[in-house]
Amino acid sequence: MILEGIVSTVDENGGLNIAPMGPRLEPGFDRFVLRPFRDSTTCRNLLRHKEGVLHVTDDVLLLARAAISKVSDVETRPAERISGRVLLDCCRYYEFRVVNVDDREERVSLVAETVCSGWIREFLGFNRAKHAVIEVAILATRLDFVLFEEVAIELFKYRRIVEKTGGAREREAFAFLEARIRDVATQRGFDMDQAR
Repeated sequence: MILEGIVSTVDENGGLNIAPMGPRLEPGFDRFVLRPFRDSTTCRNLLRHKEGVLHVTDDVLLLARAAISKVSDVETRPAERISGRVLLDCCRYYEFRVVNVDDREERVSLVAETVCSGWIREFLGFNRAKHAVIEVAILATRLDFVLFEEVAIELFKYRRIVEKTGGAREREAFAFLEARIRDVATQRGFDMDQAR
């Protein structure tokens, strides 16, 4: 199973990096596989330091922000068993160490083992709007690989879902992602409104 979560890592100077990531999980969260792109900050940090924290959260605004921008305005605390940071506004967290690296492909496979886990707050859950925001966040990270005609259709479909079923945070997250997608489309000479 792939779970959409947030991974925090630290760089060589102790600087925090927060990135959405969908690890492949084994039952119990004892081991999982991360597959970051080779040129990502997360990958560089994990290849150098081999420790991080996987966070389970229902905060899609944080997920959206982390997908397309650097997030630095979140509260954290030191991890318990690794050199890393735990996000204070998550539901659960899993401190991990990378135990195996396969870097033969563009996406590096990192097998991680959980060394400590904890609970911070209840998982509220996902409604249709939260799922829609997650899909748009993933879409926003793949603008170099997909046709903007397809992006425009998906954006229209997901906007309707967020408008019907979302709350303030979901609407804010969607607007944040849509603005980014529209900016990239405009830079590439594509009119999103003409494509529908």
